[in-house]
Amino acid sequence: MSGIRQRMEALEQELLAPWAAQSRNARRREPLEPCEIRTAYQRDRDRIIHSKSFRRLKHKTQVFLSPEGDHYRTRLTHTLEVCQIARVMARALCLNEDLTEAIALGHDLGHTPFGHAGERALDRLCPGGFSHAAQSVRVAEHIDKLNLTEAVLDGFACHAGEVWASTQEGRLVKYADRFAYINHDIDDAIRSGILQASDIPQEFCRVLGSSHSQRIDTMVRSVIFSSLGMPQVRMDPQIEKATMGLRAFMFEAVYLNPAAKSEEGKAEEMLAFLYRRLTQDPTLLPQEYRTCLEAEGPDRAACDYLAGMSDRFAVAKFNELFVPRVWQKV
Repeated sequence: MSGIRQRMEALEQELLAPWAAQSRNARRREPLEPCEIRTAYQRDRDRIIHSKSFRRLKHKTQVFLSPEGDHYRTRLTHTLEVCQIARVMARALCLNEDLTEAIALGHDLGHTPFGHAGERALDRLCPGGFSHAAQSVRVAEHIDKLNLTEAVLDGFACHAGEVWASTQEGRLVKYADRFAYINHDIDDAIRSGILQASDIPQEFCRVLGSSHSQRIDTMVRSVIFSSLGMPQVRMDPQIEKATMGLRAFMFEAVYLNPAAKSEEGKAEEMLAFLYRRLTQDPTLLPQEYRTCLEAEGPDRAACDYLAGMSDRFAVAKFNELFVPRVWQKV
């Protein structure tokens, strides 16, 4: 035994904050023989990066459907930005960077094609509704079968909505996700012409800053300096209020703006057609979804299949099932 992993675990115990997650305490639902080299959370990170679901994020919409230009965010570049922001905060607060990185890299594994338009469509179609956070857990446990630690799965489940993760690292990722999407969505909206920089209300600019980098810096510093020496990650109330105000502005000006979202209805209808066809004829589902089909029924199997699709694969599947081949060549 090399002892490399044990030395890293000892360093965590020595250097991390008392309330940081310790790799040596990590638990999995299916026990694994410990790795000689990597800690449990490092192993989770590697399993996520090498998964098929992670690779598909590069072809999933963040906000703008099929944008013309190479600089718009995808679900993968969003994930990398969340990871970078979260790790900066974790290092400053002496929290577990490996756990933080694993949660950040995998938090959107369950996201649908076509961004939140796809999520809305599946939420309407699937019995019991649909949440991309819950689907991220399902992907890790039942679809890609990654056998991740409980702390990472908890971070996935709690990164969106009102519920907070049980670890401080999970709480950091929730903040980092919010900081990333608010600011890069502003950047992409300005690039697309949906917003002008001058449209951003001055009440938020005065508190957070007027540029992309200034706003992220303000938000990150707020978490770090409000949480130093504290057992629970938090944010300065004034800056958090401005951050949430800016988020509300983005919903009104971009996320629900008909000019920005004019194509989303088509994407939702496309998924609805696919869902109905797959549930009516489950033989169209790939072999890898047959176990789910037999155990949980066609609705669940179709939902898992559709949620895992990239944007372009969903379009290709729609063409295959609904558009005559001769017309596809026109």
